[in-house]
Amino acid sequence: MSAPTPPPDLTAPLISLTWTDHVTGRQGHLVVDRLVRGVASGGLRMRPGCTLDEVAGLARGMTMKEALHFDADDSTVSYVPLGGAKGGIDCDPRDPEAYGVLVRYLRATRPYIERFWTMGEDLGLTQDTVDRAAAEAGLVSTVQAIHPLLDDETAARRRLADAFSVEVDGIGLAELVGGCGVAEAVLAVLDRSGTPYAGTRVSVQGFGTMGGATARFLSRSGLRIVAVADVKGTLAHPDGLDVETLLAARDAYGTVDRTALRPGDRELPADAWLSVDAEVLVPAAVSYAVDSVNQAAIGARWIVEAANMPVLPEAEELLARRGITVLPDVVVNSGTNAWWWWTLFGDVRPEADDAFARVRRAMRALIDLMLERAAADGTTPRAAAHALVADRLPVIAERYGWYGEGRPNRLSEA
Repeated sequence: MSAPTPPPDLTAPLISLTWTDHVTGRQGHLVVDRLVRGVASGGLRMRPGCTLDEVAGLARGMTMKEALHFDADDSTVSYVPLGGAKGGIDCDPRDPEAYGVLVRYLRATRPYIERFWTMGEDLGLTQDTVDRAAAEAGLVSTVQAIHPLLDDETAARRRLADAFSVEVDGIGLAELVGGCGVAEAVLAVLDRSGTPYAGTRVSVQGFGTMGGATARFLSRSGLRIVAVADVKGTLAHPDGLDVETLLAARDAYGTVDRTALRPGDRELPADAWLSVDAEVLVPAAVSYAVDSVNQAAIGARWIVEAANMPVLPEAEELLARRGITVLPDVVVNSGTNAWWWWTLFGDVRPEADDAFARVRRAMRALIDLMLERAAADGTTPRAAAHALVADRLPVIAERYGWYGEGRPNRLSEA
């Protein structure tokens, strides 16, 4: 008599693979954590030292972000959640060979992108670069896997293209929506604690897509951005940096031209962003930025995770003991991903005002729900977010299925 088949491990990723570039020997990774209706969502990052474990953690985070933006009772929304996925390439994006590596990675993963991995920019890459490389690799679009789920593919693609053409004061809407969401998370927690915006000091690590946009929204809300860190070090001013000048002086990788600094601006070591006098820290660059050692330098009251996985678990435990609250990435930086799909499915118009209003409304609701759950359960915000995901994933699986089985959409008929 054969042994009974063990139940499947639903915490393990559905697909996990490593690719080796035949030209340079560099490696890239792809992890599909879960499918919903046969599709998963998640960006592609490029950074030296990127590992399969890192990509797997990011893919699981994408599954959570999708679930957190699912409202089973809202029948007015056309977009429904996708699964989570992520790609990563172990290469410095500034390396002269980086673009060739990117194109070859996309050629190798093309069947996955065509069928079920919808992807866009992440750390180290811009959407323009990804789109150019994708076209060279023979792809119609980096989100073509979702096209069969759309009622009108042509209209949906036009909406997304129109949205990507929108600029607000020199910065593209696609870049701004993520920072809008992060900033709203900061403002929400300040409102809940009764802390006035004016005079609240913020330190931001990373001044690229997410960090730069976050700094703009917070500065325009009256907060003081007292420190900004890029690859060259930390820029600081106790009365607040001139955010718009720094934004205009940064390159494609978020590095600020130091000739744009004012006489009172200071240049400090790279890790000084952790210890400057500030109420709010916004890590918006690399993963694993706050560890069990350097967390001791932090005196802020809140850490708001704009980057993916910037605070290590052991560091978060130590921070909690000191009364420092970490707002987790799966909630805080989920606005960009949700906005892509809201736009594609027609839930928001390809206009800045509509996009920002929707992101702000969704982020406020999520922050409130998470913090109320944390208070009720006596847990951290991260544990509360994970509990919300655990409640929603079975509902999503039952309603939509992993592979779109039984669903009346074009994907299931393909």
